[in-house]
Amino acid sequence: MRIERENPAAPAQIVGSVAASAPESVDATVRRAHDQFLAWSARSLTDRLTVLRSATAAIAARTDDFARLLARESGKPVADCRGEIGFAVTYLRWVCANAPAVLNTDVRDDDLGRLEQTGAPFGVVLAITPWNAPIILAMIKLGPALAAGNAVVLKPSPLAPLTVTAVAELLPATTVVHGGPDTVAALIAHPAVRKVAFTGGEAAGRAIAAAAGAALTPVLLELGGNDPAILLDDFALTDADYDRLVLASFATAGQVCMAAKRLYVPRGRYPEFVDAYRAAAARTLRVGDPLSAKVTMGPVVTRAAAERVIALLDDAARRGGRIVPLAPAPRGDGYFLAPALVLDLPDEADLVRLEQFGPAVPLLVYDAEDEVVRRANDSELGLGASVWSADEDRAFALARRLEAGFTFVNTHNRTGMSPRAPFGGVKSSGFGREYGLEGMREYVQSTVRHAPSAFRRGGLGAAAGAYPAG
Repeated sequence: MRIERENPAAPAQIVGSVAASAPESVDATVRRAHDQFLAWSARSLTDRLTVLRSATAAIAARTDDFARLLARESGKPVADCRGEIGFAVTYLRWVCANAPAVLNTDVRDDDLGRLEQTGAPFGVVLAITPWNAPIILAMIKLGPALAAGNAVVLKPSPLAPLTVTAVAELLPATTVVHGGPDTVAALIAHPAVRKVAFTGGEAAGRAIAAAAGAALTPVLLELGGNDPAILLDDFALTDADYDRLVLASFATAGQVCMAAKRLYVPRGRYPEFVDAYRAAAARTLRVGDPLSAKVTMGPVVTRAAAERVIALLDDAARRGGRIVPLAPAPRGDGYFLAPALVLDLPDEADLVRLEQFGPAVPLLVYDAEDEVVRRANDSELGLGASVWSADEDRAFALARRLEAGFTFVNTHNRTGMSPRAPFGGVKSSGFGREYGLEGMREYVQSTVRHAPSAFRRGGLGAAAGAYPAG
């Protein structure tokens, strides 16, 4: 059986296909991955990083080809795809430069004794990745996992399996498996899978966590978000700032877990904001063929995704929302939607309450800081947020009150990311962290060797069963 991938900009076109793995083939696949782990982990850290640097260079050399393929299978503009692959290369290089800080053995030999602590690999890591940023979301798992000496079984989304498979083939100790829920369940249940890392929706995350829990397998989950973007009453946005805020919501047609999904503006500055935001959208949003260099927003990924966004907008209209189109969408068979700003919605509307994951964003008015903090936090999700203010200290002070794993200041979405900054959610947006040294530590287990000073040669000893003195 093969999984075919259509072009969401022209669904009659099949971009390519991959072979699906049946659940009964999982055992042999994982056993081979475990053999890879034994060989790969036996190599020195220096050797592993040399191989990773070489693989990173090979990925960088094929950026243009990968970007065009990714644009065709995902619907993302080719410039965005090129940027994503470039950032993945940047991140892999960062891992190679910083891995020794996490992976080298820490040795302390002092009056208390000798203590060695090492971050040891788990073994086989299962990485389950989504379609919307398949390269970077795979690399933030594979990079640190491979540097640490793990082998990886990568299970990509069937909605964008082609490019990430080609990229993964350039990496060591990596096996790609395609398939449905039964295949995923068999992978998680396999006793040689020692860690699961998943990025995706909340419902799938709960199912994966439950299955991994039954096997006592540790899990890293980065799930969805309903990120608020809060503009304080002293915000002073330039045209470039407004352009960045617009794309924080509408990049990848809004199909990003950390997109700005709820905009909060003080009542006294509401009319000014609407005019400036619409002007920025007119400057920045061009909906169309993802392979065009001028396009900044492509189609949504499937017909079902388009129908879901349309249903949210229909509900918004029934609740009195005023839908303001921000750019025209081309007609045809592709899954194109016109990006929309939605005004005058109550907080109970589905477009405010749920993660829309599409090109429609509500603009909400508030009167006081305590009020906007309460409303922003009134969500089961807590992935990201942003605060915009002319006073950076004031922005950071309000950011500390938000229930979010990552709060941007005076930016939002990918423009606010950094390889050094750990990223992940709170509440139902998951647990564990990616990026930063903390993200690398997710792929090692602490192992310790300890010789207390009392029992070393020349030590004074201690009574049998005695507790340590210090």
